[in-house]
Amino acid sequence: MSQSLVSLTGHRFTVEYLLRGTEAQARRAAELLCLDQTIEAPADILPSTPNSTDILGRIEIFTIKQTDRFRLTVSYPVELFGSTCAQLLHTLFGTTSMKRGIRLTEFDLPDPLPDGWPGPRFGRTGMRVLTDVPQRPLICAVLKPLGLSPQALADLALQFALGGVDVIKDDQGLADHPFCPFAERIERCAEAVARANHETGRRCLYAPHVTGPWELLHAQCLLAKQAGAGGLLTCPGLTGYDTLHKIACDDAIALPIMSHPAMLGSYYVSPDSGIAPSVLFGQLPRLAGADVTIFPIYGLEFPISREDCEAIAVSCGRSWGSLKPIFPTAAGRMGVERVKEMVEVYGPDVVFVLGSHVRRYPEGFARACRQFVAEVERCTG
Repeated sequence: MSQSLVSLTGHRFTVEYLLRGTEAQARRAAELLCLDQTIEAPADILPSTPNSTDILGRIEIFTIKQTDRFRLTVSYPVELFGSTCAQLLHTLFGTTSMKRGIRLTEFDLPDPLPDGWPGPRFGRTGMRVLTDVPQRPLICAVLKPLGLSPQALADLALQFALGGVDVIKDDQGLADHPFCPFAERIERCAEAVARANHETGRRCLYAPHVTGPWELLHAQCLLAKQAGAGGLLTCPGLTGYDTLHKIACDDAIALPIMSHPAMLGSYYVSPDSGIAPSVLFGQLPRLAGADVTIFPIYGLEFPISREDCEAIAVSCGRSWGSLKPIFPTAAGRMGVERVKEMVEVYGPDVVFVLGSHVRRYPEGFARACRQFVAEVERCTG
């Protein structure tokens, strides 16, 4: 029986990888990668037609970066980009992700993007409009620790909002616990933030954590919207980038989304394998539709460098087709002592995620938040 491949347009998009090993090993890995990320089989099984190999990955650039590290750029047919995050991720790194010494470091986008890829609904500009903060960095407080009742969390949210923060998010550990039911928590916390906004005249947003299988998560999103939430927090490492994508595209939800890195750490901890932080915390959440991407700052116990953080910020803000720029974050026990440093790294387009230290401030949470806001305003002029 004769076999033939479907006709392709000839348009391609490119993906960059870092390979480690000898040059001979790297070149062999590059050749296998072109097969593994497309047909995942020997090339000789393809039909013998003039354009049969167009479906394969194609080596465009192979250069020496260091003695044992090589930069590889591969192009793929634009048809493999697909309309879902799952299909895209499989093309970028699916089978190859199980091998050592290969790291996904960047990918481009077809221009224009295929249908179904609107990107962030709000982006930086939209978030600034929603919070009425036109210039300085945004400031986000976190409802924690796990184990507090809905009313205790609402009381905490009230103090944060009175203290002048711009966003209050659930901690990612908050779900639908027997001691803290989702519906009661979002109703009480949203009401507390609304009460503070009425008192201060500000526009603080409350972003509850939504999680679980799609049907449950979608219902939580709609319930949060109905209760008056001003945003959402989700963890694509737990629920999938397609879930993030679907939330962002849903006009019935239409809320800004914060992407949390829970369960994504193992993708980037090895410098020679996995996915580079600029892709994992920059490109992917931005493409899927997040408006804010959360990741740890350098200088803590997390294996992330200042260069990584700067690269993520670039990925969040650079011109990238029709996709709106999004906010990177400075997160991880963030206190006033690092505000000046973080402003020097990120500039004004960053969201500071306050650390747990605010709970230790002797004069109360609201006063601690006011002090942090004042320091941010001082450092950004």
